[in-house]
Amino acid sequence: MAGRPTIKEVSKIAGVSFKTVSRVLNNEKHVSDETRRRVEEAAASLNFRLNHAARALAGRKSFQVGLLFDNPSPYYSYHLQTGARQRCDELRHRLLVQPVDSESATLVADVLALIDETRLDGVILTPPVTESLALVEELERRGLPYVRVAPGARRTRGLVAAIDDVGAVREIVRHLIELGHRSIALIKGPENHSSSADRLAGYRAELEAHGIAFDPSLVIGGRYSFESGAAAAQILLTRPARPTAIFASNDDMAAGALAVAHQLEISVPGRLSIAGFDNTDLARAVWPPLTTIDQPVHDLAYAAVGLMLAENPSDRRMLLNYELIVRGSTGPVYRGRRTPGLR
Repeated sequence: MAGRPTIKEVSKIAGVSFKTVSRVLNNEKHVSDETRRRVEEAAASLNFRLNHAARALAGRKSFQVGLLFDNPSPYYSYHLQTGARQRCDELRHRLLVQPVDSESATLVADVLALIDETRLDGVILTPPVTESLALVEELERRGLPYVRVAPGARRTRGLVAAIDDVGAVREIVRHLIELGHRSIALIKGPENHSSSADRLAGYRAELEAHGIAFDPSLVIGGRYSFESGAAAAQILLTRPARPTAIFASNDDMAAGALAVAHQLEISVPGRLSIAGFDNTDLARAVWPPLTTIDQPVHDLAYAAVGLMLAENPSDRRMLLNYELIVRGSTGPVYRGRRTPGLR
């Protein structure tokens, strides 16, 4: 067939009207499952693709969704983007991925300029952009739909897709305590992420629940990057009395801590247990593989797009499940004597 296939050609093969094809392709309601299947199969047979520009010209919507991110973890950012893109594809929208500087004085102006230039139908705010109340207020003033991904416990504004960070950290710290660890260090995330405060709160709450005194010297700040995790571990593991376990607030920092342990010839998990958070691909790539919390980053972004594009979302707060994944980087606390070659 010469030229680009048209909706009329799809309707002819599917045996339905032009308007019915349009309703299916625009993901509208009041179309039977059988009709939808026939239209989708006909479109696939023709390799038909929607013309987003034409759709935008025909109405007030651009059929474009923006995803704003500012996160040093490439693994976290990748899963955010793939989750959002999958849902956008299903709902026949384009995804515009835009890195921003969440600490910039021009953040709000930069985002508004992007919206004006691209006519976005809505934006997904991811950590730590999701923390900018100035941006949230301006989006609300404009009436532009937005969803905040993982804003921690601060969930009073807008549509939200998140997990229970406090509960998740309590579970992983409990795992370490049940292995016999009492000297558990925390590599905390950056101050501009509410998840950092929530994960610190979970860490403190679980220690307290087991009668273990909180020691602020065991908490070292990081920036959710491999390098910051390594720097924090260098401090913790070169002390005369080093901790027996380290919980890092994301997998990148946990991998940095693991690299330092290897450099210092500290056996993991023989002499030191290390745990992370997120369950990114990195958690399975290092050795030993990391015990971690499976935060469904892909699903959070997927849910966020669905929330934003829903006509009347039934729930303004979607709290997704997490799971403790136990792997080889954590083990029972060592109670014997030190032996040559094993630190």
